Amino acid sequence: MNVPLGKTAPVVLHRPSLGWWRADVVEPVYEADDVREILGDLTSAVAVVHTAYGFAVATGGTAVIGGSNSGTDGYPLAAHLPPLMPEHLGDPAFLKTYRLKYPYMTGAMANGIASTEMVEAIVRDGMLGCYGAAGQSIPTITTAIERLQQTLGSKSFAVNLIHSPNEPAHEEAVADLLIAKQVRIVEASAYIDLTPAIVRYRVAGLEQGPEGIVVRNRLIAKVSRTEVATRFLSPPPTRMLQELLNAGKITPLQADLATRVPMCDDLTAEADSGGHTDNRPAIALLPTMLLLRDRIGNQCGFATPVRVGLAGGLSTPASLAAAFSMGAAYVVTGSINQACIESGSSDTVRKMLAEAGQADVAMAPAADMFEMGVKLQVLKRGTMFPMRAAKLYELYRAHPAWEAIPETERAQIEKSLFRKPFAEIWADTHAFFLRRDPTLLPRAESDPKVKMALCFRWYLGWSSRWANAGEPSRQLDYQVWCGPAMGAFNEWVKGSVLESPSQRKVVVVALNLLYGCCIHLRREDLRRQGVSLAPELFRTEPRSRDDLAARLGS
Repeated sequence: MNVPLGKTAPVVLHRPSLGWWRADVVEPVYEADDVREILGDLTSAVAVVHTAYGFAVATGGTAVIGGSNSGTDGYPLAAHLPPLMPEHLGDPAFLKTYRLKYPYMTGAMANGIASTEMVEAIVRDGMLGCYGAAGQSIPTITTAIERLQQTLGSKSFAVNLIHSPNEPAHEEAVADLLIAKQVRIVEASAYIDLTPAIVRYRVAGLEQGPEGIVVRNRLIAKVSRTEVATRFLSPPPTRMLQELLNAGKITPLQADLATRVPMCDDLTAEADSGGHTDNRPAIALLPTMLLLRDRIGNQCGFATPVRVGLAGGLSTPASLAAAFSMGAAYVVTGSINQACIESGSSDTVRKMLAEAGQADVAMAPAADMFEMGVKLQVLKRGTMFPMRAAKLYELYRAHPAWEAIPETERAQIEKSLFRKPFAEIWADTHAFFLRRDPTLLPRAESDPKVKMALCFRWYLGWSSRWANAGEPSRQLDYQVWCGPAMGAFNEWVKGSVLESPSQRKVVVVALNLLYGCCIHLRREDLRRQGVSLAPELFRTEPRSRDDLAARLGS
């Protein structure tokens, strides 16, 4: 039999009583198991009261804040918790705009790692999912959009539009497709400046309605730098609007309306994440973006403020609680979803991710911005990709052409990385860009350094595809985008239903994080009222789907 709560899990009262609580049917409880169950019922208000046995926890009844006890059956009230469900978190305007139940989004992971299956699963449970269109061909993206529109109907989903400074024609083609297919939500990522493609997508969705400007094309901008955030929080540049107008790509009315709205509806502050990242600390980044949003919004006088969410490092209930406590309108997860069974990755990669620690990540050259020296965060445990990719970039920086690299170095690359002669790599690369962006080929044929860069990008591009396909002969070359959040998640789920990667379903992961976040926030609410309960009463170990459904009504 359990001992009283006051002995096993001390409650410390630092302030005078808030008022009184009186029971209706159920009396206060002080045994640990009963207390834990009450605190875990997010639908009920909870009172912490003083009894003859010490402090106890009660639900139901009547709480009178600041009142007096008019009878003899009342208990002094030490703290009071209102109901707190996951749908109460974040900004309700985010939920209303996208018709969601929870302020939770799964971000885009390129090459279809954020797959149609993942988007379908997360959207059907009332959250927002984004398809990973980056790195995909136009026919592949088209098929994915058509499938999602058919399977999800009127439910909200997003598609990624990534900045492609080395392939502007492809970025334009993806924007054209999104407009033509009437994709109404886009997550813009990796932008270092606005481009005609992203501006056109935004402005092409503006209309004049009877009660003001109607925004058809919603934009969620994922950024980590204030200078880039400033561009998305402001109206599109006048010069770019004029160029699009002159080219007949937007109408005069759309150009005029665009001067009165920001480039984005939502801005995701991207902290230390997998893939493209500046390794920003979330605790510093989010408050900065919120202040910037308020400053620009006040200057421009926008009718609707841009909402600011947080991504990067979010993988435990405590991290979500921190995000919402700092003012995040919504949260976005990434690395942890790649380890889920719905992702477009392979079982081999899922196992590698499930074994990763927080320090098992490194920065490596990005394929899409290789020549610019841009890096992304990847898994380093179980693969040599970070070192091999870094070596290619060093050689690119140091030499004007492939032929200028010392012969021993060239032989080693052909043997270990390319596994075929450079001439064959160029033939494959030439055929690829002939389909994807032929405008790059004349430059490559006239400039041997450009040709070398494109061939090195062949390796970087294929390294991700080998990982997604689980190609066993290429495991040492796997490029797996991953941030330290993966290691934190693995620590949290040890010994639970989510420890095995075969049991990780994206919705179960999401609901566990949201439920655990609410438990964590309840604990902090009690602390702010001067009451400290033992940590074991607020356990947030992952639960099964059925258990979560019973607790969340989902």
